Amino acid sequence: MENTKVLIVDDEQEFCNSLAERMKTRGLEVATASSGAEAIQKLKKDNFDTIILDLVMPGMDGIETLKKIKQEMPEVQIILLTGQASVQKSVEAMKLGAFDFVEKPAEIKELLKKIQEAKNQKMILIQKKHEEKIKHILEEKGW
Repeated sequence: MENTKVLIVDDEQEFCNSLAERMKTRGLEVATASSGAEAIQKLKKDNFDTIILDLVMPGMDGIETLKKIKQEMPEVQIILLTGQASVQKSVEAMKLGAFDFVEKPAEIKELLKKIQEAKNQKMILIQKKHEEKIKHILEEKGW
């Protein structure tokens, strides 16, 4: 999982730092944000393969953050994290484009597997986007 960049977004700083350290020891490049607004600022400056996003946060919650991120960067894969498992919220999140949903405390092995799957999905989406762009250029030029 080398060269995998992950952004962890959670208002519980201790949890966020602990999860980040566990991921770093497994070779991931990890950044953290303590709010949805901070996550969006970091996304404007840097590119991440996957975002681990807490569903329940003060201010801009996970669903609102998910909507904003997907509007700006639809190829970014988001795994929602929650301590309050809610089928309704998870269904809503998936409809809005979340890649997956994990309950806190997340099993690190399960989370790492989902991060790899999310990264693969992002690569597929980027590849399709490039293919469509090339096809469009070729059609425009009449080749």
